[in-house]
Amino acid sequence: MKYRMLFCALICVPVLSLAQEQQKDMPPGYQKQPAPMTPQMTEVWEPEVSVITPGDQPGMPPSDAIVLFDGTDVNKEWVDSRGNPTKWIVKDGSLVCVKGSGVVQTKRTFNDFQLHIEWKTPSEVSGDGQGRGNSGVYLQGLYEIQVLDSYNNRTYRQGQAGSLYKQYAPMVNVCRKPGEWQSYDVIYTAPRFGNDSTVYFTPPRVTVIQNGVLIQNNVSLRGPTLYIGIPEYSVKKHGPGPVVLQDHGNPVAFRNIWIREL
Repeated sequence: MKYRMLFCALICVPVLSLAQEQQKDMPPGYQKQPAPMTPQMTEVWEPEVSVITPGDQPGMPPSDAIVLFDGTDVNKEWVDSRGNPTKWIVKDGSLVCVKGSGVVQTKRTFNDFQLHIEWKTPSEVSGDGQGRGNSGVYLQGLYEIQVLDSYNNRTYRQGQAGSLYKQYAPMVNVCRKPGEWQSYDVIYTAPRFGNDSTVYFTPPRVTVIQNGVLIQNNVSLRGPTLYIGIPEYSVKKHGPGPVVLQDHGNPVAFRNIWIREL
């Protein structure tokens, strides 16, 4: 063992000496090890982050938002399903559903976005379950966030207010009383499709904050909203789509609707 260690020592010394000699021959500025990290090495300055002006009050549109309804002319941004002027009415600065008039939808279409919308079910309670203050907000015209008077009104979990209809129940019920204004703040990521144009590469994802409370946390949708049947994991490829408000026969009101394209 003693002779083996002595042999190794005799071999290693010349090798180390050679490496040290080679190090001396390197050009000026050469460093065997990377330079020590400094704070500046991880600071990114360009491009500068865009500046926008927030709304004057919480819930009001920032400077880069598209205002879809400000309490005045509904025909500026909205049409019915056939592209004609809607029969929904503007009353006291609110857009109110008229029974039998059909959906109202934006003239513009969108992919990824942040959406703010406020809604109110009738103060006079009529009906129960799904027949009480029912409407809906459709993202890209396909994926519904349920609007419903869910204050002391029992229905199936994934059909109450704040649900991604028949897919995800809200994490909590934060509905205010009938006749009181409520808000949805929605973050929506549109689906991406595979090369065969028939299946999701990534499905649509939705986050919903109702009345300041997180109720849907970046959920992944299985497919477009269906009343009967199970949403499909694969759907026909689609592009940008409108925001659609549902006519379910109840005079639900909407106001302060704005959107930011992401």
